[in-house]
Amino acid sequence: MNKQTKIELWVGTFVLMSLVALAGIALQVSNFSGWKEQPTYQVSALFDNIGGLKVRAPVKLSGVVIGRITAIGVDPVSFKAKVEMQIDKAFNALPSDSSASILTSGLLGDQYVGLGPGGAEEVLVDGSQVELTQSALVLEDLIGQFLVKFSDSK
Repeated sequence: MNKQTKIELWVGTFVLMSLVALAGIALQVSNFSGWKEQPTYQVSALFDNIGGLKVRAPVKLSGVVIGRITAIGVDPVSFKAKVEMQIDKAFNALPSDSSASILTSGLLGDQYVGLGPGGAEEVLVDGSQVELTQSALVLEDLIGQFLVKFSDSK
């Protein structure tokens, strides 16, 4: 093998490794978890307003990701937003009176569902519904409230 061929092989190997690394980073950033299938159970919650919550957003407990949002829709009875979540089976001892809040990562970051454990002896099981919910804090509503209070003070 001459010197030119060796250089071309090294450059080709470097380009191929770069593409594989780029694909790996893209999968990490997009929250793709197709290869890490773990046993889960389904839980739902009703919210007045979900803000910018999206499917595949994380479900966190004390800042630790324990599941993902699988579906978002409207409950036909209450006309509230229904959020369905898959929770890892490793966290199958969550009390049935746990609360769910829609929170934001940082000031303008993505939204996620934060679970707060309750104190009941019964636990959430597959198909359970979280009753205690707190809707998303919508920035436009806060600005509107500030403007109303500011105009009232004059």
